[in-house]
Amino acid sequence: MAKIALITGANRGLGLETARRLAEAGVKTIIGARDPEAGERAVGELRADGLDVEAIALDVNSTTGVQLAAKRVEDRHGRLDILINNAGILPEATAGETAGPVDVRLFEETFETNVFGAVRVIQEFLPLLRASESGRIVNVSSTMGSLADQSDPASPYYELVVPAYQSSKTALNGVTVALSKSLRDTPIKVNAVCPGSVQTDLAPGNREQAPTPADEAAQIVAELAQLPDDGPTGQFVDRNGSVAW
Repeated sequence: MAKIALITGANRGLGLETARRLAEAGVKTIIGARDPEAGERAVGELRADGLDVEAIALDVNSTTGVQLAAKRVEDRHGRLDILINNAGILPEATAGETAGPVDVRLFEETFETNVFGAVRVIQEFLPLLRASESGRIVNVSSTMGSLADQSDPASPYYELVVPAYQSSKTALNGVTVALSKSLRDTPIKVNAVCPGSVQTDLAPGNREQAPTPADEAAQIVAELAQLPDDGPTGQFVDRNGSVAW
């Protein structure tokens, strides 16, 4: 029986390439997209390559929308094996000089998607993950959310100062640890991943600042989504191994 995966924000970039990798591995992959038309276009692209994918309308900022999506997945499949919280925003990248060192509006906007959106999706889909024999939750984070890294002048990320985004990923890492402990007596594994500085619409700057192609970055995300039963939980990793919290 094929495993079933749901990826939020999967109609483009890292999410789309992760969907491609999972589908190529034989996973029935559901592309969650805020814009249903964009989701269907992504499905058409992957189905043209013979991949087993489907789309679902999913706005992580809408509790009702997430609940409806969970009900649709339950009605169609009865369970969920893999949940990848990929949807994320970085409004500070385009805020320019209108934003000060801290801007509560940007914090509210960023946390609504990057933290509350992920938690909202986990809450509504957790019953379906419990119905799986080997549930996996992957939270797409960033080394920019590592407090150890951000306080290290030798880090390549040290000069990047986007406090709303960075603290949202730190918070998501905290959710990852707490949830992994809450679910330690179940088969569900929960991990955070930094895919690298990915060439997507989210990343600020040019290719020198975001050198990793999305298809390459998707590899570590897909690997965490398919961890064996003896794999780790409550970890923060990138393609080189563990990332300091």
